[in-house]
Amino acid sequence: MGCRMVKMGNVWERTVEVLNGRGGMLAGIAIPTIFVPGAIGAAWKAFVPVTPGNAVIGLVVTFVATLVTIWGQLAIIAASSDPMTDRRAAFAQANARFGPALLVGLVLAVVLVVAYLPPFVLLAIAGMNFAALGADVPQPAIAPGYALVAGLYILVLAIVTLLLVVRLVPLYAVVLHERRGVAAIARSWRLTRRHSWRLIGVVLLFVIVLAVASTAAQSVVGLIARLALGADARGTVAFIAALAGQAVSTALTLVAIVFLAQLYLALVTRERLLAERAAQPAAIA
Repeated sequence: MGCRMVKMGNVWERTVEVLNGRGGMLAGIAIPTIFVPGAIGAAWKAFVPVTPGNAVIGLVVTFVATLVTIWGQLAIIAASSDPMTDRRAAFAQANARFGPALLVGLVLAVVLVVAYLPPFVLLAIAGMNFAALGADVPQPAIAPGYALVAGLYILVLAIVTLLLVVRLVPLYAVVLHERRGVAAIARSWRLTRRHSWRLIGVVLLFVIVLAVASTAAQSVVGLIARLALGADARGTVAFIAALAGQAVSTALTLVAIVFLAQLYLALVTRERLLAERAAQPAAIA
């Protein structure tokens, strides 16, 4: 049973070793590819007025920021997987596998959009006015049956989505190291077999820590900025607070990416050991 399960404690110890040895270089990748895109998004939200035209531009900015972040994740995975990989080599690997990674992400995004579409179509048929959500406009009465079915559907789908997320956590590492495209989805699913519950715990723990730490940083820094700049500087205060939250989020995201890279290596090692063990009786025979 020793090699049938990957111990998350061992993966974490390896993650700490990598961060201690290569933290500076990895931070040098994470800052321009994770922190800066988030900071640009925060600046847009804080200082650009809300208009239909600006909303479209904002979507473009968000899309470009997402592309940069995906590219940065690939580079971080490359740099944290092999101590012989320097920054230039990590960037070269990210460049080579960016297209397939983007294709895989697009496929999953389309699948999720299609999967989450039915309850909203059902509510629209029932008469819900989605355009009025968030506005001081009364909603028409909706039959309880429609709301119940839509709610149950979303609940079940949320659970399925969580399972999908945890089973695909090494997805980009597979795309990068095994040079797979859409087939990386099935490969990631096989690699994480027997580890679902452990990975659910890891993912939930990360989400909780990220939410608490980012919110705390934003609240504290925002309060200090408001006291220093005054209540009239709302945009600047919001931007400074968002920067603090983004800094914490970037640091934790870097740790998570390195952890997932080490998890991938551990899962591949386990798979190889199991294959060797299974081949031994045949070799002896």
